[in-house]
Amino acid sequence: MPNKDFNTPWSDVPSLLWPAYVETWTMVGIVMAFVVAIGTPLGVLLHNTSSFGLFPRGPVFSALNAVINVGRSLPFLILMAAIIPFTRLLVGTTIGIAAAIVPMTVAGVPFFARLVQNALREVRGDVQDMAQVSGGSTLQVIRSVQLSEALPALAGALTVNTIAMIEYSAIAGSIGAGGIGNLAITYGYNRFDDHIMVATVVTLIVTIAAVQLLGDRCAKELTR
Repeated sequence: MPNKDFNTPWSDVPSLLWPAYVETWTMVGIVMAFVVAIGTPLGVLLHNTSSFGLFPRGPVFSALNAVINVGRSLPFLILMAAIIPFTRLLVGTTIGIAAAIVPMTVAGVPFFARLVQNALREVRGDVQDMAQVSGGSTLQVIRSVQLSEALPALAGALTVNTIAMIEYSAIAGSIGAGGIGNLAITYGYNRFDDHIMVATVVTLIVTIAAVQLLGDRCAKELTR
């Protein structure tokens, strides 16, 4: 039976929780920068090479679609283990924040690209047609019509992806990546520390709820 003496005093919990929380947001922030930078153009390309896009290219779309389906089909824990050699080659280690960023990015990019594609698909076709008839170039239509009109949906996509990355960062704690997940495993699980476990669970719930609330608010403002 777990010994209550193993529990960290509540007064000491913040000193352990705060550094882990900062590490979690460091991971998520870096990963989301890569995800948005890579996933947005990939999603735009995926949409516009499909039959709904500005320049349909069947073979290109099929290839991109297959790659994204593969990227989204693997559970994160399996993906993290499967690309360990690639992670070691890229960052020189398989533990720590740097090692977690690689699989999180690999998992996040295809997910976000698919969300971008779905957001762009909802843009009204007559608006795009009007922009093209008015003499807008392909790049102008993508920037000023597709992305602009899809901003509320893209805000929602960003929210969903950020929450997924917070969840992935917790899973990455199992490989010693740091953050909330590592704290929960090291103290809450391995040491039967109920106080740390409760604190990490509550922190994650509150954080995800806050991110969702902020994302919904942004989407609402962009819709106006």
